[in-house]
Amino acid sequence: MYLKNGLRSLLFLLLLSVLACNTENKLEIVKNGSSAFEIVIKDNTNSDVKKSALVLQDYIQKSTRIQLPIVTEASKGKSVIFVGLEMINKHQIKITSSDNSVRITGGSSEAVSNAVYEFLDSYLGYKFYAPNADFIPADKNISIAKNINYTYTPQITTRTVHSRLFYENHEFAAKHKVTTEAFPYYVPKAGVHTFHRFLPEEEYYKEHPEYFALREGKRYPTQLCLTNPAVFEIVKIAVGKLFDENPASSVISVSQNDNQQYCTCDACAAIDKSEESPAGTMIHFVNKIAAEFPNKTISTLAYQYTRKAPKVQPIANVLITLCSIECDRSGPITEKCTDFADDIRAWNAITNNIRIWDYTTQFTNFLAPFPNMHTLKPNIEFLSDNNAKWIFEQHSNNPSELFELRSYITAKLLWNPSLNYNNLLTEFTNGYYGDAGIHVKKYVDLIHQKIQEHPDFFLFLYGDPSQGFDSFLNPELLTIYDGFFKDALEAVKDDVVLVKRVKEASISVNYAILEASKKGLTEELSLVVKGEGTQKLINPAVTNRLEAFLATCNAGNITLMNEMGFTVQEYYSNYMMALDVAVMPNIAKGKKVTLLTKPKKYAKEDPQVLTDGALGGNSFYANWLGFEGNYLEAVIDLEKETEISTISTAFLQVTNHVVFFPENVTYFASNDNKVFRKLAVIKNDAPLVKKSKVNDIKYFNAIFPKTSARYIKVIGKNMNQAPYWHHAAGLPAWIFADEVIIN
Repeated sequence: MYLKNGLRSLLFLLLLSVLACNTENKLEIVKNGSSAFEIVIKDNTNSDVKKSALVLQDYIQKSTRIQLPIVTEASKGKSVIFVGLEMINKHQIKITSSDNSVRITGGSSEAVSNAVYEFLDSYLGYKFYAPNADFIPADKNISIAKNINYTYTPQITTRTVHSRLFYENHEFAAKHKVTTEAFPYYVPKAGVHTFHRFLPEEEYYKEHPEYFALREGKRYPTQLCLTNPAVFEIVKIAVGKLFDENPASSVISVSQNDNQQYCTCDACAAIDKSEESPAGTMIHFVNKIAAEFPNKTISTLAYQYTRKAPKVQPIANVLITLCSIECDRSGPITEKCTDFADDIRAWNAITNNIRIWDYTTQFTNFLAPFPNMHTLKPNIEFLSDNNAKWIFEQHSNNPSELFELRSYITAKLLWNPSLNYNNLLTEFTNGYYGDAGIHVKKYVDLIHQKIQEHPDFFLFLYGDPSQGFDSFLNPELLTIYDGFFKDALEAVKDDVVLVKRVKEASISVNYAILEASKKGLTEELSLVVKGEGTQKLINPAVTNRLEAFLATCNAGNITLMNEMGFTVQEYYSNYMMALDVAVMPNIAKGKKVTLLTKPKKYAKEDPQVLTDGALGGNSFYANWLGFEGNYLEAVIDLEKETEISTISTAFLQVTNHVVFFPENVTYFASNDNKVFRKLAVIKNDAPLVKKSKVNDIKYFNAIFPKTSARYIKVIGKNMNQAPYWHHAAGLPAWIFADEVIIN
């Protein structure tokens, strides 16, 4: 007993000694609710640096209720926190401390702001999770080490996260050291895809088709003919006018339209062949424009057909915006998109002026699970290591899956790519979701683990959750994910703020379950349940989830489902229509379908998609049978002669992906599968125009006098080619059909 007590006493004395040493090495800025420190600025400090000093003062006061005075150097006391400029790299920050002194400095006003927020975050423990979700330590004491000597110069000097959290909340953007707009320094509305702005098709195409791209012997207004001297003159004048109208802007984009239909005339083709890339004509053209404006920056794209670097070097004031749109997002670029990795290295060999346009969300389904967060750190590290000083991470801008979390982690990594991803994830989930955070993190960890168990899965920006229903979104896993969020809600059920946050975090799982139910993956994941006899009833679990999904979106001002402008309310309305369709009697369900025309790629080219009872969503990946450049012609065998009077077929439209409604749908009937009689022709009452709804579903319904038939033929007339004014002019058009309902 004596030995134990003696050892305990010795350990206690050692602890006191350590604490004493720690105290001696600490700089106590606020102690027991009082402070001798002042915030010091230079006499001639500019307003931006003064603002940074006020930020520091404000946050210390919020935490300790002590307001440190802000004074100039001439009247400073002995204990000071200096905030100001220093003659260092304009992006560099410094934080140092010694006896009774702290210095927070930067090489520019922006760097001073970054230094103040870095000090608050890394040294005082303040966290900035979302615009209205700061963590401010409530403590009467603030102390830091006396021997801090921290200096940091970010490799990525222009950092943009395409998120309205930053664009609409400039103070929040400052806290995370990112830009407040997608295209800083650019001429407004001339940030990307500008050829159509300089030479509008409506103004030039009819009288001067030679200004535009030659494709298979015909001119289309898809891109410009970059070897036509008149085109150069028109673009040069337009660029000059825009710079004159926007004197504060230093950058303008002279870049291809958003399609791959570039000019193949003899002159353009010869340059591209010599340069070994269609970027050849682009860089030659942009170099000429840039030479006319030596004090400005001309930005252009290395995107899709221009992504491969040519031999010609961009001149000094040309900014190359290199885009990774084709990449598989299930793994890092260096593993899953090696051709893009090769491209950045090739561009680096001919220019030091590169802006990266990277992608972090599923544009066709903002609210879908998109497990790519584990790739953010290695991707940003790779880009930074390859001289990318300007990175634009194109997220959804509008709320999407785990929106706040993704915005937070992406911004943090752009500032410092060496930060630990798992630490950031834990920090955010615990801080933003409180006691529910552990359950939200379980979901994030598991879904990322599961997609990595399927190395052949291609996680595409234009994909759909239905692609994952046999892998990382299979019914068993959807149930587990749903359980995590139920546990999360239970953990914070008495906190209305945290309940709202958890509900918004659960949107992606709810959306995936709603989409899985359209396909009837299991008895539980189905739109219908059995009633009495042969009666089908709407599954109440689906309607409850759908109503909760809508309510959560409305409460969180979450309005868009995808980049095509398809709204949450439209999704809800379409889903309600699908529920009505699902409980309709349908004598065609499960019946054999014979195709007389060949489908392509989607729905495994399986004709039975037309009668399988599963309903397509708003993406062509989701249970739609596609036909490219040809008609849908299908025959359904009802197995016996049956009296019918209605037929309906659903078709999809996604205009930016060259998916259009059929011009008309014709229904025929036959008793012998040889001689068919026409029942009805349903014309598309909303023919394609420039302002057509981008994303929509239309039912082509026919009602006719009762007739007896065994075989039903459906012909959907494709318009065959995209119209001349469409970005895919000259390319074959698609039609996508889903369930045929016959009664």
